[in-house]
Amino acid sequence: MSFPTHRPRRLRRTEALRGLVRETRLTTAGLIYPMFVCPGTKVRQEVSSMPGIYQQSADQIVEECREVESLGIPGIILFGLPETKDARGASALSAEGVVQRAVEAIRKAKLKLLVITDVCLCEYTDHGHCGVIENGDVANDSTVAILAQQALSHARAGADIVAPSDMMDGRVGAIRETLDEHKFENIAILAYAAKYCSGFYGPFREAAQSAPQFGDRRGYQMDPGNAREALKEVDLDLEEGADMVMVKPALAYLDVIRRVREAFDVPVGAYNVSGEYAMVKAAAQKDWLDEKRVVLEILTGIQRAGAEIILTYHAKDAARWLKAC
Repeated sequence: MSFPTHRPRRLRRTEALRGLVRETRLTTAGLIYPMFVCPGTKVRQEVSSMPGIYQQSADQIVEECREVESLGIPGIILFGLPETKDARGASALSAEGVVQRAVEAIRKAKLKLLVITDVCLCEYTDHGHCGVIENGDVANDSTVAILAQQALSHARAGADIVAPSDMMDGRVGAIRETLDEHKFENIAILAYAAKYCSGFYGPFREAAQSAPQFGDRRGYQMDPGNAREALKEVDLDLEEGADMVMVKPALAYLDVIRRVREAFDVPVGAYNVSGEYAMVKAAAQKDWLDEKRVVLEILTGIQRAGAEIILTYHAKDAARWLKAC
């Protein structure tokens, strides 16, 4: 019996051949680097569960942004650790808020970076939930009104893109209407459209100091067992005016990324979240895996699933490794 004519291994023999026929080509062009801004000056404190990631004052954020720009990473997303917290997250709206000041500082430094701001109240409320509490529950419509004003304050500070992550119903429409009313019709919205209630967020809650003080977020973030519902959430956000949509987390939801990519002809993002980052870092520190190889494989897999935009704490390392290739 003769051997089959087709030998797929022919195209795997050398790196040059493998590179020639590679279907998914990872680059820095779609990477976004998350950063945590805190009050003060000359503050740079490492997050214990996220090696290499820092809570930083605006002046230090600017310095790291210079590095991000030099690595060819096109943008960042900012999360804020405010000076004060209260039941309604009032400091989220302040023109002197930590995120607003950081955006202004980046603009003053004339860095060629896309500046994305997270729009949510969990970092700003004293109870740690993503909205206003009424009758023991997160009140959707009262929260949406505050989120729209928060997004407006970010736009006034100079943000390019606002990214609502709260999962309140109708918030994209309210934000779009408010931005347009105030002549910010060119500010884009990246909606956390399919954000799941996930155990992978643990390290982020340390970094952003945003852990709920009671209960959990199952009443507004999505159930991990649902995929069809994600398509409904994406469809609603696009109807309300979202320009781009995101799936969060990434690794346990690659099927959802793929479904969204196939169903909608818009830019699709995915958030390679803190727990995914921390697991790789912890294993690498114990020499249980090759960090470079695993990180690039993870990011390639997320892109292969259909995400053009990847928010990842690995962005700087990945950019260095890709540049060296």
